Amino acid sequence: MDRKVTIQDIANMVNVSKSSVSRYLNNGYVSEENAKKIKEAIEKTGFETNFFAKRLKTKKSGLVGIVIPRIDSVTIGKVLTGINKKLRENGYQGIILISELDIEKELSNINSLHQQGVDGIIISSMAITKKHIELISRLSIPTIFTGQRNEFINYIKIDDYEAGKMMGSYFTAKGHTNIVFIGVNEWDKAVGVDRKNGFFDAVKEGNPESNVQFIETDFSFISAYNKGEEVLKYKPTAIVCATDNICLGILRYLHENNIKVPDEISVAGFGGYDIGSVSYPTLTTVAFDYELIGIKAAQGILDLIEGRELKENNDTSLKLIERESVRGIK
Repeated sequence: MDRKVTIQDIANMVNVSKSSVSRYLNNGYVSEENAKKIKEAIEKTGFETNFFAKRLKTKKSGLVGIVIPRIDSVTIGKVLTGINKKLRENGYQGIILISELDIEKELSNINSLHQQGVDGIIISSMAITKKHIELISRLSIPTIFTGQRNEFINYIKIDDYEAGKMMGSYFTAKGHTNIVFIGVNEWDKAVGVDRKNGFFDAVKEGNPESNVQFIETDFSFISAYNKGEEVLKYKPTAIVCATDNICLGILRYLHENNIKVPDEISVAGFGGYDIGSVSYPTLTTVAFDYELIGIKAAQGILDLIEGRELKENNDTSLKLIERESVRGIK
């Protein structure tokens, strides 16, 4: 062809609608038969989309920025799966930037995505600071946060306080009164404050005479392992960890010191990681549907991009999974 091939030309060649070709180009749903025909026509004609022309016409890039704190995380991987699934269904693509657990880099990544012209940004943040709120208020595009809650921003998150209460009530019902809770710094409000407070409140409500000690660690397996000796000084009947990954470090320490779980000490965590179902003993946990959180975050940003009001969502999808690592005390 002498002139530039258009989407309409491709549609005419394979006898489908122009919108079908557009959905195909934007990774939207097209039947397998039509997708094959469109692909062959594109290859035959050498058709190329003009991203910038499209953007000038629609005032949208079809891109959503995604800021994550780290890549080596089970939970982040599941959240990203949910985000990508929902974006792809709606013809959007994600651009991922990693902050490497650095707040200043996280803020820089948000600003960088805005400058690149994305239509909106999903931020899996480590904390919501005054700088975050100031930056978000200056942006000309919508943003939504996952993992942290703040009245001045849009967010989709798990109810960490309710998750903590669920686990606290469970251990109270099991008869445990001398417990160590291994958690993270309060800088992380969701896990370090809400989850811990929910657990403590439920235990004290169920049995005011209970003794619950707090030991601070970080999210890593090795840090939790290194806290094992300090934990045992309290001679607990149960150890509750802020995440399943922390539990794995504790389980390893107990195993190496010939302390049987759950015969001598019960152990439980939060997250519902797959590895908990194959560890020994299998791990009791409060499971979160992280993929669902990703889906909801993506739907939320798409609603905001289209000028729709963000729906309030109280479905936290919490589930207590009782396995082998906890026993009751008579």
